[in-house]
Parts: sequence; C-alpha cells; structure tokens
Amino acid sequence: MKKIDLSKTVYELVKKYPELKEVLKELGFSEITKAMVLNTMGRMTTIPQGARLKGIPMETVLTAFRNKGFEVEPTRTERLKSYLQRLNDGESLDSVREDFVAHFDNVASEEIMKAEQEMIAEGMPVGEVQHLCDVHSALFHGKTEGEQTPASQEGDTLNKKITKAVHEVASTDFRQKHDEWVSTAQDNTGRAEEMRSTDGHPLQTLYAENDALINLLEGEMPLREKVEAARPIAIHYAKKGDLLYPVLNVSYGIFGPSQVMWTVDDEIRDEMTRLVNKYDGSEEWNARAKAVLQRAAEMVYKENNILFPLCAANFTDEEWQQIYRDSRDYAPCLGVEPKTWKKAEDVPAAVQKLSGDEVRMPGGHLTIPQLTAMLNTLPFEITFVDADNINRYFNEGHKVFKRPSMAIDREVFTCHPPKVEPMVRAIINDFRSGKRDQVPVWMEKLGHPMYVNYMAVRDADGRYLGTVEIAQDMEFARRHFVK
Repeated sequence: MKKIDLSKTVYELVKKYPELKEVLKELGFSEITKAMVLNTMGRMTTIPQGARLKGIPMETVLTAFRNKGFEVEPTRTERLKSYLQRLNDGESLDSVREDFVAHFDNVASEEIMKAEQEMIAEGMPVGEVQHLCDVHSALFHGKTEGEQTPASQEGDTLNKKITKAVHEVASTDFRQKHDEWVSTAQDNTGRAEEMRSTDGHPLQTLYAENDALINLLEGEMPLREKVEAARPIAIHYAKKGDLLYPVLNVSYGIFGPSQVMWTVDDEIRDEMTRLVNKYDGSEEWNARAKAVLQRAAEMVYKENNILFPLCAANFTDEEWQQIYRDSRDYAPCLGVEPKTWKKAEDVPAAVQKLSGDEVRMPGGHLTIPQLTAMLNTLPFEITFVDADNINRYFNEGHKVFKRPSMAIDREVFTCHPPKVEPMVRAIINDFRSGKRDQVPVWMEKLGHPMYVNYMAVRDADGRYLGTVEIAQDMEFARRHFVK
C-alpha cells in the first residue's frame, strides 16, 4: 500500500509517486501537471491547501486517492478542519456531529485552535471562521446523535446547560489518555483551575465574571431588562481584547482567539447596544435579544474551556502580574470586585530609574522628571507609535481609552480588534506615504463627546518618524457652550 503523508508538499508526493500526478489532474488540479507549476507552487503547497484554494472537498480527494490504491489517513487536525468546513458549507450540525463522534473520543482545545488557525492561514476569510466560532462549541461538546446542544434543550436552566456541556467535555477531553494533545489539554485545565482558586489572580476574576453573567441570564426578569443588565460584559470583553488576545498572538503565535473570538465579542457588545437603544417590543426584537444572549452564553463556554486554559498554559508569572496591574484600570464587571493578589502586590512593577539628566531640545531643556510630569499634566491621552509601528509611549493617568503598559514595545496592530485593524493600517500607511498628515475623529464615549486626532510625526526634513494619537474629553467644552 502506498501511503500519502498530507503534511508533505505536492512536489514531494509527486516525486515519490509520479502516478499521483494523473490522480490530481482528474480531481481538478490540472495546473499541477505543468512542470513549472509543480517545481514552484508545488514546493510550497500541500494537498489540503490546494484543495482549499480549488474549492475541492477533502473527502472527495481522500476517496479518489483510496480508489487509486493509496492509503491516506488524515491527521486529527485535517479531520477537524473538514468538520468545520462542512459546517461552514451549510451541512446540519447533527450530520457533522455524527461523523465527529464516530472518529473522535476526545478533542483538546489546542487542536480546535490549531484547526482554525490553519484554515485562516490557508485562505479562509476570518469572517467565515468567525461564523464557525458560533457553532463549533456545540459540535465539540461531545454530544452523540439524538442529544441536544445546550442552546436547544428544553426545560433546563441555562446554567445547567452550560455546566452539563462543560462536564461532558471534561469527562472526555481532559481525562488522562495516551493522546498527547489530550494530555496537554488536561494540564492546561489543571493550571487554569489552580489560577481560578488563587485569590486575586486575573483568571479568578475573569471566571467569576462569567459566572455572574450565567447567573444573570438564568434569572427571572423581562428580556429587555436582561439585555440591559448584561451589557457590562463589554468590560470583560475589553479586558480580553487588551490583555489576553495580544499576548497570545504576539508572544506565543496563537492568533486564533484574536482573529475569531475578538470579532464575536465586538458583535455581541454592539448588538446589545443596538437592542437597548432601539427597543420596540416586536417579535423580531425579542428573537434578536434571545440570540445575542445565547451567543454571550456560548462565549462563556469557549472562554472557560479553550481561551483560559490556553492562557494558563502559556503565560508567565511576570505576564500574569502585569495583567493584574493593568486590570486595575478597568471598572468592575457585573458586580465582580477583584480580590487582591498578594503575590503580584509583593512584586512592584518595573519602573525606569530616572537619572536626572536633562533632555535637550531646540526649544529648551527639561529633566526627565519634569518632562514626565509635564506630559502627564496635559489634559490629553497621548500615544506614540514609532516608524516601525511599535507602541513606544503612553502618558500616565486616567484614560477613557485603556492603554495597558504591557502593550509597550508591541506592534500597534495587535492592540486593535480585527474590524478596526484595516482602518489603523490605512491611516498609518497614508501618514507614511505623505498622503495625509492627520485624521481627526469625533465620537461619543461613556456619554461624553471625545475628540481623537491622529497625527503624522515628521522630522525637519519631512521624514516619517511615527504617529501620535491625542484623545481629549470635550465635555468641558459642551458644558461651556450650552450655558
């Protein structure tokens, strides 16, 4: 039996099995028969990648290979990707779940994230993977045919639904087995639970906020009031976006959460705001309200069983301590008051020692303490991003737009949700090219009018040095002019 390793490139496989070229041609990979294409693109492309680009289902490819006498055993990741793709193509959840249960006794959070990340890397639009984010948790709950997902069970409270789903995953995914991924997932969950039980640890607070949301959602109150009461979950989402996603992405190369979950966070928050602002009591409004609350409940499952264990497995003590310090700048969420984490309090934040030397400029000279105090006194929130798109400076003090200190020396694009990143890139590219010098923006934030101005910073010769962002609360001006 001729065995095909799907991790190998098309070039490597055709070199080993020349007859494979005709099989690929019959499947629709006609270009691969051309020597130039095989020796260029074929050296960089795997069969799963090519199938994705051509829109050819992997099941079709695998069947053709087997019919021609090749033995193909797809990797666990490839199988997961095939299930996700089938869901994205519109196949019913029950049908896909039946196959999933037949081939998987267990699945780890890393496998799910790896599958999503590979799909994005192979060209699937983030929006499509985002769609999968809403249904994959139901698939991976480990339900067998005939069972219901937490969203559709009748006569059960929402808290019991989520608890039951988590229990089912824990009873399969996190049991000690020979599978390396499952073993890793179990270790991750253990670390996360240990952190959850540590007073004041950031994960304890995040888990508690999720518990508070579930308690709220299963409570007895009118739907309109429930949506309004759930809106502070936006604070929880903001902390994830500022403090968790970028670290996973930049420090550990785990970009799935920032590419998928972050977008869903924004959609849940925005939909809640729209519903509260435009309540009409219609059936459509009620249906949208129930849907967004269910999405919020599903996000609890994804965080508790995928995101938080991933963070627990990867983040260092120093990173958690910095997250703890930066978290203090956020308002309490859903009534959860963070406790004091003694370990982090006993380790003071790194502070640059001031030498007392002066900074000399054409307009005069200041000591470092003077310059620091002056910039902190100005009634602006100041951010400077250098010519390499790296965050280099935030002034200190209260900020409407949160600026965690751990974002310093990090690429600015990693600090923005996916839907905002293209706009940020466009502004900086225009500044760099000289097309624009500033982009002023007026907006409403926390009930206050805010003026935000993005400005290109250039030297005397016009060379681009970076971008400065100035944000100012203009409530004082509104009060003045409405007298």
